[in-house]
Amino acid sequence: MDRSLRDDVRVIALIGSGHTVSHFLQLTLPPLFPVLRDELGVSWVALGVISSVFYAVSGLAQPIAGFWVDRFGARRVLLSGMALFGAAIVLTGLAPTYHALLPMAALAGLGNSVFHPADYSILNAAVSGRRIARAYSLHQISGNLGWVLAPLLVASVTHVAGWRVALVSAGGLALLATGAIALHTSGLGARLPPLPRAERAGLRGDLRLLMAVPILMAFGYFVLLTASTSGIQTFVVPALGAMYHAPLVLATGALTVYLFGNASGVLLGGFLADRATRHDLVAATGVLSAATLMMVLATGALPLGAVTAIMAVTGFSMGVTAPSRDMLVRAATPRGSSGKVFGFVYSGLDVGSLIAPPVYGWLLDREAPRLMFVVIAVVMLVMIATVVQVRRRVAEPQPAPAGGD
Repeated sequence: MDRSLRDDVRVIALIGSGHTVSHFLQLTLPPLFPVLRDELGVSWVALGVISSVFYAVSGLAQPIAGFWVDRFGARRVLLSGMALFGAAIVLTGLAPTYHALLPMAALAGLGNSVFHPADYSILNAAVSGRRIARAYSLHQISGNLGWVLAPLLVASVTHVAGWRVALVSAGGLALLATGAIALHTSGLGARLPPLPRAERAGLRGDLRLLMAVPILMAFGYFVLLTASTSGIQTFVVPALGAMYHAPLVLATGALTVYLFGNASGVLLGGFLADRATRHDLVAATGVLSAATLMMVLATGALPLGAVTAIMAVTGFSMGVTAPSRDMLVRAATPRGSSGKVFGFVYSGLDVGSLIAPPVYGWLLDREAPRLMFVVIAVVMLVMIATVVQVRRRVAEPQPAPAGGD
């Protein structure tokens, strides 16, 4: 029986709030990289390693978190991860040296690992099917809101009180938000349907499910997605400064409009995905547009106003693809396996973010910011092949996993 709009909105708002916290914390440290480079006396590669440690731990732990969600339910896993993530950012602000930042990045990555398997399990179980793509859209927008807020808060507090106070403040706000979400979920939990549980297939059956071609293609898509977008989010500020001599405020503003453009694209993409029958075409068109714009940006011959506009349209183009890609993953996911499938597929985000930042940092260390944008564009073009394969394989009859639903 279809649930009411009000019930759907309550669930989406609850899960979206946690997703805002997740993305807010993800983007507290990268905007501080220029400051940390000078204060700690380290290279761009060394700063990229911090991101790699974070995403390595998150990527390894995310599939495990998915199994926990399918077995024990999402609320406990979600709140534990949020609390750990916020505490890790507070401790990062207290770290005395560069090397002390690395274990803090690992703890933050462990906290970050829970969000996608827990969030998508609840959304798939509790939101009516005719609104599920818009639920995915609003879930993504709530994350983008965190990305927008983080650079603004961190930059403002750093200007007034220094980077350490900025990080402690950001982590403290996240812990307060976690407490508030915990209170609201205790009241709302009884209204949520029980999460579906897959019959225990054993390790062999679970691995067979995750190694199915549509799931592997979706995993590859997410690896390439963050292999491209992590370059934009992490190093676009210094890259624009090097290529276009953009001051810090303007370069940070370009990142901000990219994130706003992404959010508006996701919103439109949710409505498209609830009505579209070819989600692969929606995703492929958006990615192709973004790749083209990155090649234009790589020329280094644009006025600063045009740079900002291109960043906004690039964000919009990538944002439109998000709900359609999630619908493709949903179509490939057996009932009761949302935690493990979305946990595994979304761990591709962490794998891409693990591999790419040191590469982009290496390019910037060698004063090659234009090549950074070219690499981003090429990676985006490869993404198109994976999303087409996901749709093609999902459309074919797939054997059920041994012992599955």
